[in-house]
This record gives sequence, C-alpha cells and structure tokens, in this order.
Amino acid sequence: MVRKNWWKEQVIYQIYPRSFYDSNGDGIGDLNGINLKLDYLKFLGIDIIWLSPHFDSPNDDNGYDVRNYKMVMEEFGTMKDFDNLLCEIHKRKMKLVIDLVVNHTSDEHSWFVESKSSSNNKFRDYYIWKKGTNNNPPNNYTSFFGGSAWEKDSKTNEYYLHYFSKKQPDLNWENQNVRNDVYDIMKFWLDKGVDGFRMDVIPFISKHRNFENLTSTELKNPEITYASGPRLHEFLKEMNKKVLSKYDMVSIGEAFGIGQDSMLKMTDEREKELDLVFIFDIIRIGRDNWIQNHWSLKKIKKLFSDQSKIDKYHWPTVFLNNHDNPRSVSKYGNDKEFRVKSAKLLAMLILTQKGTPVLFQGEEIGMTNYEFKSLDQFDDLEVLGNLQKALDSGISKDEYLNHLNCSSRDHSRTTMQWNNTNQGGFSTTDNWFISNKNFNEINVENDLNNSNSILHFYRNLINYRKESHDLIYASYKDVDPDHKNVFIYKRKGKKYTYLIILNMSNDSFKYKFENLKQYSLEFSNKNSNIEIDNDEINLLPWDAFIFVK
Repeated sequence: MVRKNWWKEQVIYQIYPRSFYDSNGDGIGDLNGINLKLDYLKFLGIDIIWLSPHFDSPNDDNGYDVRNYKMVMEEFGTMKDFDNLLCEIHKRKMKLVIDLVVNHTSDEHSWFVESKSSSNNKFRDYYIWKKGTNNNPPNNYTSFFGGSAWEKDSKTNEYYLHYFSKKQPDLNWENQNVRNDVYDIMKFWLDKGVDGFRMDVIPFISKHRNFENLTSTELKNPEITYASGPRLHEFLKEMNKKVLSKYDMVSIGEAFGIGQDSMLKMTDEREKELDLVFIFDIIRIGRDNWIQNHWSLKKIKKLFSDQSKIDKYHWPTVFLNNHDNPRSVSKYGNDKEFRVKSAKLLAMLILTQKGTPVLFQGEEIGMTNYEFKSLDQFDDLEVLGNLQKALDSGISKDEYLNHLNCSSRDHSRTTMQWNNTNQGGFSTTDNWFISNKNFNEINVENDLNNSNSILHFYRNLINYRKESHDLIYASYKDVDPDHKNVFIYKRKGKKYTYLIILNMSNDSFKYKFENLKQYSLEFSNKNSNIEIDNDEINLLPWDAFIFVK
C-alpha cells in the first residue's frame, strides 16, 4: 500500500522570480510581484510554489551563486517582503518550496573570501583547494560552463574546484563544519515556515577524493562522475536525521547525473534520504550538450514506464519544462499550427502520469521558444562559455546559434506574458531580459477571457486530478509501447480504470482499441465530436482523451 502524502497529491508550480512579474518598475521580477499574482495561481489550482533562488547574490548565474544565505537578493526585495509573501501563500492554503544551493557558493561569500585569504585560514577547508602540476590544473575536470573546473588563485598559488562558473566555488562537504553550517541555514528557513527545499545539483556534494583524470568517455558526460561520489548517501542520511525529519516538509533533489540505482536509493522511504528527485532523462531526451538531436516517442514512452515501475516506497516527479530547458510545447508539441492543441495534450500527459506534476511559469498558456538572431542576445553564461568548445567541434557560429534556438536555457527565462501591453505586461520599463514577440497572442489575460484556452484546460485538469485520488495512486501501464505516434496508457485505481489516448503527431489516422466502447469520455482537447466506430477511434493531429470505466 502506497503511503499517502500531501506532496504526492498536489501540483507544483516553479517561479523564476526574475522573469515572473515586476512590481516596482525596475525591469526585474521581485517578491512583491509574486505576491500580486498569488490569486491567479490559486485560481489555476496550484498547491505548491517552488521559488528559484532568492538569496543575496552577485548574479553571475542568476542567483545560483549565493553570497549570503540569510539575506534576500536586493533586486527581489527585503526579508520583510519574503515574510509577507510566505504569510500570504499560507493564508491561501498553499505551500512554498525554496531552492537550496549548497554544492557551491558565490566567490563573494564570506566563507570563500576568508578561504582564499590564506592557506592557514580556518575557512580554507570549506572549499576544495589543490596544487597544480607543472603549472597546470590538478586534473582534467571540466566546468559545465566551459573550460577547466579549476581556477588558480594567485595569492596562494593553488587551484579551487568549481563545477560551474569560476565565481561558484564548490563547497567541501567532507568538512563537518561545512555540513553543520548548511544544516543551520536549512533550519533558519524552515523555522520561518517554508515547506521544503528543491536541492540544486545535490548529487555533486560528494567528491571522488583521488581526483583522477576523466577518461575521454567520461569527459563527454562529466556529470555522471561528479554525481557518483562515495559519501553522497551518507551525507543525505545525516541531513535527513539532523534537519529534514524534524519538519513536515518535502525534500526534492535535482538529480542531474545520477543513475537508476542511486536514484532509487535516494528516494526510498526506508533509506530516509529525500522524498523526491528530478530525473532529466525525459526533459533532456535527444540532448548532447548544446545539440538537440531527434527523439522518438517510443523512447519517451519507455522512460515514463521506467519511472513508473516503482514499488510502494518510491514516488516519481513528472515535468517537461523548467528554468534550465527550452519550452515544452516547442520541444514535444507543435508550437506553430497546433500550438494550442498540442499544449493541451502535454497538459494531459503531465497531469495523468504517475507522480507529482511540476509546472513551469508560462507553461499553462503555451509560451514558446524565442527565436534568437545572434549570440549576443543570450543572457546565459553557458552560451559564451561553451562557444569555443562548439567551434572546436567543427561547427560555425551560425550552426551553434541554430542549435541554441532549440536547446538553450534562455527560452524559459524570457519574461512572463501577462497581457498584450508593452513587453507582455511584465514591467512598465525595459525588461532585464527579452520578451517574446508573440505576447500579443500568447498571454494570461487572453487565456483567462477564453473558456477554451490552454489555461482553462490546465485549470480543469488540475482540479480533476485533485478530486481523483483514485487516479493519483492508480497503477500505470503503457498499452502500446511500440506505436510511433500514439501514447496510450492505463491507470488502474481501486474504483476506476483511466485510459489516456494521446496522438503526439501531426498525422490523422484510425486507431483500434478493444472494448473502447466500455469507457466513457471524461476529457478531451477537441472542439468537435469524437468519432468511434466498432472500438476504432478516428484520431486527428494532437488529439488527447481521458476515458474512464
């Protein structure tokens, strides 16, 4: 019997605050801007808000470089604004999950300032320092943002490790003092009343202490090595014992790089580590660094089946979009001719799979990728950081740009489209980043005023899921795993059996399902009647149905 939990039954909505809503006219989204939109999120049916980093930061990586964990980023507001936001969220019987970024800090954090000041400083061992070899870095580890993962400090003539930007030095979790300080930070926010953490790149906290060079194969996907440190599960168990277990909260690990075995151990209720993890096999299907290759529906169906083949001690997450990946309707749907219909289909997919659904701002109105014209339009430091690597691989700048127009993180960081006024109603002044030019057509106000919109489809489905615990905890079976266009699966609950039929293609055809007439139609993204003849259903492009018996 699966143990029931509030975080299994509710829907998470990720807010990237810088791009959500600007309340004070400085072009940057802020905490008060989120506060002003809480009634909208409540109307949509959202239960849990996941807030991307709001901590004090110099913003080398948009807040994922934390300077002070107990202060609010000045651009976003004050601690009083945060406390007020948390209070208003709880008044609406919603919950708040915040980002926890503790694999690394900013190089402007006081710990690192002290650490690099002297090799004898008491904070030296808060980070990972190594001597080089023949004036070269300690090993060939690479940064995700391009170049070496080691940066030389001229004062002490040693290198510090940074898996990301050189302004994001990695913490040394072998040091118990580091871990204790992290636990103190966690308690600070939990005691304020936050309802959980999404833990950024949490598998990277345990390092292989021999720091051997990566092989040529390992260099292609260094995250696999970085996420396989020997003490990861030991650290998470300690964190759970000292902090997580003492609060009614949800813990979510961003599990970039981990394998199936590690993921299962990390989220096994008996192991007492984390509640949920975000696995990237589905959201990054076809990805090879900045290149988006072709992907098949058959492969996606297998990935969904794999994550649903779990016992009663595990629970998956379901998501197709976040701040680090392009817009879902542009990758998995058809964002041109069938944007509305395919966005509704993706809504049905996310909200009827087994697991906790996680939405990203703008997904509920079918926001699309932006068409970048030049590399200097990008804000993401990963783009320029990998430019030389891309050119060295033999492609031109134009080819690199073409790839980025399919794969870049910046597609999901364009500002939220609220209405058809200047720059989509995000701000009254120039935005910190690009607004998609299609905001006249694609915006919240338009969708609110159209009962047949993507937004209302999401709202209706979210409410349907909330009222259907039978669906939430139902078993999962892919009925036709080899079909190239149709994703059809059964969710079998105690009272009802749910049959979901999704035509994930631009093609029309007839599909036969035995005893289809035994089911009644509950939901559809069609505006016209459904044609069923002798258990054969006529499927038009991007048709989506929920049948129940």
